[in-house]
Amino acid sequence: MTGALPMEVPAAGLPPRVRIHEVGPRDGLQNERQVVPTGVKAEFVHRLAASGLTTVEATSFVHPKWVPQLADAEDLYPRLADIEGVALPVLVPNERGLDRAVALGARRIAVFASATETFAARNLNRTVEESLAMFAPVVARAKDDKLHVRGYLSMCFGDPWEGAVPVGQVVRVARRLRDLGCDELSLGDTIGVATPGHVRALLARLDEEGVPTGAVGVHFHDTYGQALANTLAALQYGVTTVDASAGGLGGCPYAKSATGNLATEDLVWMLHGLGIETGVDLGRLTATSMWMAERLGRPSPSRTVRALAGTASHKES
Repeated sequence: MTGALPMEVPAAGLPPRVRIHEVGPRDGLQNERQVVPTGVKAEFVHRLAASGLTTVEATSFVHPKWVPQLADAEDLYPRLADIEGVALPVLVPNERGLDRAVALGARRIAVFASATETFAARNLNRTVEESLAMFAPVVARAKDDKLHVRGYLSMCFGDPWEGAVPVGQVVRVARRLRDLGCDELSLGDTIGVATPGHVRALLARLDEEGVPTGAVGVHFHDTYGQALANTLAALQYGVTTVDASAGGLGGCPYAKSATGNLATEDLVWMLHGLGIETGVDLGRLTATSMWMAERLGRPSPSRTVRALAGTASHKES
């Protein structure tokens, strides 16, 4: 009898456990051209939770005009009330979004900032400073209500209009988000141009400037095939929170060069091979992504999903 794959071969200097911050239902679906029915979204979140993921970002309370794919947040969130033991954070852009989320019982929120001026203007219609000023009362109110606050920071490694983004520029905005009261930061490689050395350099600079690695997560896109290599570099530096999207869904509606997120299945395959615990059942997760791919009418871009699906078909035949 052969052993299970991937073969577990631990490597020194890596964390024993990684928390996967699943973004498929929000960041993944927000970039879909067709609107996914609310019932399908609810089933998607339930299936992801059942696969062992402990954090599933459920939706976004932005104005429907900006992200029509997530206009059903008020209808969706109550349908998730029966999910126990799983954090269900939501994205909020302003105080109105916070009001809507809190009214439905959300206890974990996220705000989203940009490290560059051009993306801030295109995504938020504000300068970087103006966007931080907009988030200040949101974060303050959330902390007063003892909510957990995540700060997304986009364009940390490169911007399609401005090119390479200086590390110091990213650190400045990251520190501002921490000073506002964000419990954790997610460093976004929005257009997928990061490389491992760049990742380590940014993490080191953040650490030097008072942003602890324990409060940092990473969010890589796989545009140039570097997402897993960049994730490994972050893990080697001590990061233990990694964003990923089931089946590799998603991109960014405001940056057309941004391709899909790091696929959760690809991440889990690597982590399990390294002996790092995730709590995720890879088989159930893969089945969930295949189920969603059928509803979207196209195959999953995840290499692991495709490989495991092919293995299953081979066994059946």
